[in-house]
Amino acid sequence: MKITLSGYGKMGKEIEQIALQNNHTISAVLDKHEDWKIHQKIISGSDVIIDFSQPDVVVSNIKQAFKLNIPVVVGTTGWDNQKEEIHQLCLANNQALFVASNFSIGVNIFFEINTFLAKFMDHYPQYHPTIEEVHHTQKLDKPSGTAIELAKQILEQISRKSAYTLNSEIKPSELMILSKRIEDTPGTHQVTYSSDVDQIEIKHTAHSRKGFASGAVMAAEWLVGKKGCFGMKDLLGI
Repeated sequence: MKITLSGYGKMGKEIEQIALQNNHTISAVLDKHEDWKIHQKIISGSDVIIDFSQPDVVVSNIKQAFKLNIPVVVGTTGWDNQKEEIHQLCLANNQALFVASNFSIGVNIFFEINTFLAKFMDHYPQYHPTIEEVHHTQKLDKPSGTAIELAKQILEQISRKSAYTLNSEIKPSELMILSKRIEDTPGTHQVTYSSDVDQIEIKHTAHSRKGFASGAVMAAEWLVGKKGCFGMKDLLGI
């Protein structure tokens, strides 16, 4: 499989290693907007594009992939307000798009546990949920896409909560997300339910970026030959 990498930060480099280990070829590496034009002929021969770029350029990158009729896997976060537009564009143009806030298999299992626990805790208003996420200092978006996904799952299940916030002073109807940035931290997410007498915690800690990179390559392998909008639930059969 020929892969174009859009974004060549720490995740892009990790994906490159995993892809090569899986006997795939890296056709091109795009790290600036003008690279799309410079390498267009090479990109056009790719089977798939994997994008781990930045929130301010990811939508443009996806549209470029659609124009070239190439499936695109997106791990870039921080562009939620434009996802519906891109999904509609994908479907209208018969393209293939795979978007995930987190490609780790462990995190996606964590998502399922989070949803189950939130549904259960809706019956116990004495417990107040919070989310804490810790990432490396190079991560620009705050909160993380994974933390936002965890928050959405909780808000869908717990009727007493209607929105998430980054503010330390919260209203009773708000769910607080604590975001921390620490050097060389792959990623930790923790959901805590606290009451006056005890607390319940579920937590996922990434030991390296390898799990995320492996999931992204797996998604790329799975996406080729398909049309439509997909995510990790489709890949994992959840």
